[in-house]
Amino acid sequence: MPEESPVIDARRLLIVMPTWLGDCVMAMPTLRALRGLYPDAHITALVGAAVRPIIDPNPWINRTVTVRGQRKGKSGGKSGGKTVARRAGPIRLAARLASGHFDTAVILPNSFRSALVTAMAKNPRRVGYDRDGRGVLLTDRLLARRTLEGFVPVPARDYYLGLARYLGSADPDPAMQLFIRPEHDAQADELLRQGGFDTEADRKLVLLNPGANYGDAKMWEPERFAHVADRCADELGAFVAVNGSPKERAILDRVIASARTPILDLSAEGMPLSLLKSIVRRASVVVTNDTGPRHVAAALGTPVVTLFGPTDPAWTEIGFEAERQVSVKVFCGPCQKKKCPLDHRCMTRIEPQRVTRQVVELAQGVGARA
Repeated sequence: MPEESPVIDARRLLIVMPTWLGDCVMAMPTLRALRGLYPDAHITALVGAAVRPIIDPNPWINRTVTVRGQRKGKSGGKSGGKTVARRAGPIRLAARLASGHFDTAVILPNSFRSALVTAMAKNPRRVGYDRDGRGVLLTDRLLARRTLEGFVPVPARDYYLGLARYLGSADPDPAMQLFIRPEHDAQADELLRQGGFDTEADRKLVLLNPGANYGDAKMWEPERFAHVADRCADELGAFVAVNGSPKERAILDRVIASARTPILDLSAEGMPLSLLKSIVRRASVVVTNDTGPRHVAAALGTPVVTLFGPTDPAWTEIGFEAERQVSVKVFCGPCQKKKCPLDHRCMTRIEPQRVTRQVVELAQGVGARA
């Protein structure tokens, strides 16, 4: 990694955001650091449509360019002041970005495509990590730490902040932070009230997130989430809700069917990320696999119990004091595999009683760790 960056006065800055929900949240400190470094610059964030609500609203950016998933038809258009570019290919997206006349592009994800698009858009300065054969596309190439065995695990939050430090940000604040529109809080409260939760009562709200987009190797059994729901209702008098994506419908159904206590199915009610942020902020504790809602909870200051199996926490460490990481040591892990080739012992050996204890202690403000 170069020792220092040439001094520049970036006036039109493009920040290419990560595509995964959790990574996008972990990039928030970098957005804040770049705004502090360039207080007068016009900053545009390029972000996937699936995670755009996470950075909306945001005081550190002036404009959002949203890239939708691959689909047929014409691209372009505007909606609600947000520029929308359908993912019809790098040529079309590059042409759209070229019209922004950016002088600097900061590329957070490691993908070849993200560097290719900014190069094709003729952004004069392109800053990113030299990985996956894309170094020739960058003007400023940072080297990721690695050994003969592979890349050294670095928390994504710190990895992204490395780009801000290179550009001149001194001692940037690593705290993750999200913002919520008041109308979304009001909509979330109404959804909870209709589901049976009195938002004015002094009752704990426990939110379960049993899915994981990364792969089923990350997932704890739905029946064990249901056991935790029952124990939280018994020991805390808690109201329990469950959330997941439409493609996790079968998982959510198993959790609900296996529990004795009634569970509010947020997914069935329709749960965009904009409302999920408000629900998470309302929750007393979030119980989740190692996936995006974990980071959302931490960024909003909500206590969270995270179940780790095949993934190494070293890649996603967030330094959140109100997080309890629950895992078991196994000879084969952490393997980072999406599908377990053995018997999924890293997850099946996590006992529900252990998870419940952490939830209860966090809900009651007890400082014990797993």
